[in-house]
Amino acid sequence: MQFRFGMCAAPCVIALFVASASTQSVRAQTPEQFYTGKQVRFIIRSQPGGGYDQYARLLGRHIGKHIPGKPTVVPINMPGGGGIIAANHVALVAPKDGSILTIVSQGMPVDQALGLNKTLKADARSFGWVGNISNSNQLLVTWQTSKTKTLADARQRETMIGSTGAGSISTQLPALYNHVLGTKFKIIYGYPDGGDVNIAMERGELEGRSTNTWASYKAVTPHYIANKLINPIVQIGMRKEIGLEHVPLLREQEMSADDRAVVEFMSKAVTVGRPIATTPGVPADRLAALRRAFDATLRDPEFKVDAEKARAEIDPMTGEELEAVINDIVATPPAVVERVKAALEPRKEDAKKANVESKGSGGGD
Repeated sequence: MQFRFGMCAAPCVIALFVASASTQSVRAQTPEQFYTGKQVRFIIRSQPGGGYDQYARLLGRHIGKHIPGKPTVVPINMPGGGGIIAANHVALVAPKDGSILTIVSQGMPVDQALGLNKTLKADARSFGWVGNISNSNQLLVTWQTSKTKTLADARQRETMIGSTGAGSISTQLPALYNHVLGTKFKIIYGYPDGGDVNIAMERGELEGRSTNTWASYKAVTPHYIANKLINPIVQIGMRKEIGLEHVPLLREQEMSADDRAVVEFMSKAVTVGRPIATTPGVPADRLAALRRAFDATLRDPEFKVDAEKARAEIDPMTGEELEAVINDIVATPPAVVERVKAALEPRKEDAKKANVESKGSGGGD
């Protein structure tokens, strides 16, 4: 045994030396050297066609020319679990070298802070946050044929609204409205994607949709707005959307001090609208290069023209600002966390599983 060990010792030492030297060589590369000739994969947490997909592809078409070395950016849809499958893949499986971009679910920091979804293994604090494209408010809307036209109506009658995953923000927010505002929303959850909720709403299977951003409605289904097919009932965010001054803002409603702490938590969380990240552990200079590329892309005249054509509302945060907001959400005090968890949990009488085949896309849109 000693003889065998001695025979392999030199090759093993050489192999370790080569591996170490190779690692040091990779780390010594400048961002431009690393990205030249590379392909950056852009992981999209939903099916094609929705708001997350549209914003990711919009950014992906332009950001490559602003990254040093001008890599090719390739979109890859990875739906499932309200965005959790994509988040876990990026955090735990994908290479940690800066060759990955992803658009993260708006509700991921909330999921982590509250510990509501045990399938979420990713740590939002470990991601390399690149920037936030849009922080448009989340709206609950009813279809034109619904008898629920106002928040007062929603307090008086049961209104069937559609959502995606049981633990997604699209189920949590209407549960919050029921707890805090005394509304009677009947949450029909389990639709594969926000687009499926739209179809069910159009068919008359549902009276409304529980969550979607105003920016996404304007970008993906602008005819809903132009033809007055949807009626916004309540919006959540830190301030009212321009053009929606008539729609009640959740944080401006009367409520108890305990409820207000919950509402402020969720209103702040909504500002994490369309967050872009790379994997944990990316070298600092590459993360900085991705952040500056994001900033430059949003100033790019060609990007702006493309965004306008797509009706994509741009209201950005820098990567540094986004990182601070997410860390703040995850670090919410335990007492507030417990109140929030109680408020976001649908009562049994308020929720029902939809009779649809779940593809697991979830999340919002």
